Amino acid sequence: MRTAPTSAWVWAFTAYSWLMTTVSAAWFARRFATQRGIVLDVPTSLLWQGAIYAAWLPAAGLVWWVLRWFGAGARGLAASLVAGLMAVPLEALASSLIDQAFIGGTDLAGRVLGRVPVCILLYTAIVAVGLAAAHHRKAAEARARNALLEAALAQARAVAAPSEPERLMVMTGARRVPVETSAVEWFGAADNYVVVHWGDSREGLLRATLQSLEARLDPRLFARAHRSALINLAHVREAQPLSDGSWRLTLASGAEVVTSRTYREEVLKRLGR
Repeated sequence: MRTAPTSAWVWAFTAYSWLMTTVSAAWFARRFATQRGIVLDVPTSLLWQGAIYAAWLPAAGLVWWVLRWFGAGARGLAASLVAGLMAVPLEALASSLIDQAFIGGTDLAGRVLGRVPVCILLYTAIVAVGLAAAHHRKAAEARARNALLEAALAQARAVAAPSEPERLMVMTGARRVPVETSAVEWFGAADNYVVVHWGDSREGLLRATLQSLEARLDPRLFARAHRSALINLAHVREAQPLSDGSWRLTLASGAEVVTSRTYREEVLKRLGR
């Protein structure tokens, strides 16, 4: 189930739930009809209950659309509950009309009112399944992105050092020292300068912009983590996904840089190319 597409197990669970609910409800519906002097055969009782629970498919689709649009967090849950204020009465009405078509009766309003508690229960169950499906989908997408990131990091570590390594003249106090770009862990923006981090937590200043550095450096090695940081993927030792969809990258020196969601997608797009 973990590797199956979310849509596959959601449809499988929906089909199973509809079938088992229909069979179980038909069993009790026949007894209910018999107590009222109405004789129903098995196919008719199955058709009756099958129609009632098939009418819930639009409500399930509504919940899935709401969760896809608003997310599976607090906003999505609140939107689902608001949608339920419309869905529950409509489902109670639809079920009551189907009841009336199979076993007759004229008290439609009373039947609708009697159906409301069951409809609330069913709608709550649909929202719970929808939330589980949304989180499953989100987790599957996160695993796919993490796998792609790990592949990109492996590719960066495998890039051979150039025969004539490029060096940057970095200002450290009153001196300027040459630093090979392959030794740099990450660059950080600082007004009109860039802070160069390399070696055992060493750092210095370079008069340049992150944009100009990004344009000249090997894209297999260097990628923008966010608007003020450019990292060397070969020095990333651990990538930890965060709850908001960003990554916390731990570098060889122990320094940590967070890759924002915006640049995360851009990094994956560039590295995938």
